[in-house]
Amino acid sequence: MFMYPILNIAIRAVRKAGNFISKYYENPDFIKIVKKNVSNFITDIYSESERLIIEVIRKYYPQHNIIGKESNILTRKNDDMQWIINPLDGIVNFINCFPYFAVSIAVRIKNRTEIAAIYDPIRNELFTASRGQGTQLNGYRLRGSAVHNIEGATLATSFPVKQKQYANSYIALVNKLFIQCVDFRYTGSTTLNLAYVSAGRIDGFFEIALKPWDFIGGELLVREAGGLVTDVNGSHDYLISGNIVAGNPKVVKAILLTFRNELNKAIK
Repeated sequence: MFMYPILNIAIRAVRKAGNFISKYYENPDFIKIVKKNVSNFITDIYSESERLIIEVIRKYYPQHNIIGKESNILTRKNDDMQWIINPLDGIVNFINCFPYFAVSIAVRIKNRTEIAAIYDPIRNELFTASRGQGTQLNGYRLRGSAVHNIEGATLATSFPVKQKQYANSYIALVNKLFIQCVDFRYTGSTTLNLAYVSAGRIDGFFEIALKPWDFIGGELLVREAGGLVTDVNGSHDYLISGNIVAGNPKVVKAILLTFRNELNKAIK
């Protein structure tokens, strides 16, 4: 099938970067940290992980475009093919030796996400998805949560650390949802949160003010595992807004209702 070679290269790239990252995880003294601002860190490990991913992609698909946080846009002739990469999602976790981070790649063809590969090197968990072919974890098919209502749900979020003007509204939203649901989880990695939704470990997830490389691979995992992904208005404009709600369809519906009642118009 046409997509399989592309998926195999994406897997090769995330594994190569993930294996490199894991070598340094137990040796934090070797990590040179540059603090760009209070909420945005970059390390030499991130840069090298990105270089390794690009190297793999360029070897097999030299004409494809690559988009990432640090690389920005590496343009080639084939505008229809985009690799959206996140070499180390959860970089603050990595810096602090908190073991929740992952490498993510999504491939978009003619503006549709067709392939996703997310690798957690600490747990050796490889999440993959192809449009119309389902989601897998280490080769085993995944289905998302089957809870019937938010009262039985475990939710996850990440706070908008780069958009703290929304702090009061966001905390009010979390408070209202916390009263309704079983419990909350906070991993510090958007990529892993979405992967866990696809595996049914989390029933619903929401976050605002994201960039495409933060969530686009995980978004496909969720949808291919039977979940629902929307923006905070219930539409499909999350690539533009950067605001995302994902999970079990019944749980997503309840989260959206709470968003509508709690969050100010600026977020919407």
